[in-house]
Amino acid sequence: MPQAIRITIGEMVFDAELNDSGTAARILDALPIDGEVNRWGDEIYFTIPVEGDRSDSMRTEMSVGELAYWPPGAAFCIFWGPTPASKGDEPRAASNVVPIGRVIGDLSELSTSRDGEPVRIERA
Repeated sequence: MPQAIRITIGEMVFDAELNDSGTAARILDALPIDGEVNRWGDEIYFTIPVEGDRSDSMRTEMSVGELAYWPPGAAFCIFWGPTPASKGDEPRAASNVVPIGRVIGDLSELSTSRDGEPVRIERA
């Protein structure tokens, strides 16, 4: 069953949900989490104090609005458009990520986000 969360980036607030993967459950248990925005094309990522569940499935092809965990950087990722790894307009991770959920609603505001902005994930 999806778990409701809220992601705040600067003054922007997004409703989202975590899926039922083991990694998503570990993230939910660690909330609230604070970090700083890093941009990679139309992806935001930031390090979180969570170790992923190695049994979760992974992939690089993502959908607009998908949330993921990137194991090499212990990072929470938000995808909303092409990244430097994309072959077209689709979001694509730098390497395999664990899909952990999705943002609900419009993500167009994310294009205004800047490196170093504060970000917070918390239960909704």
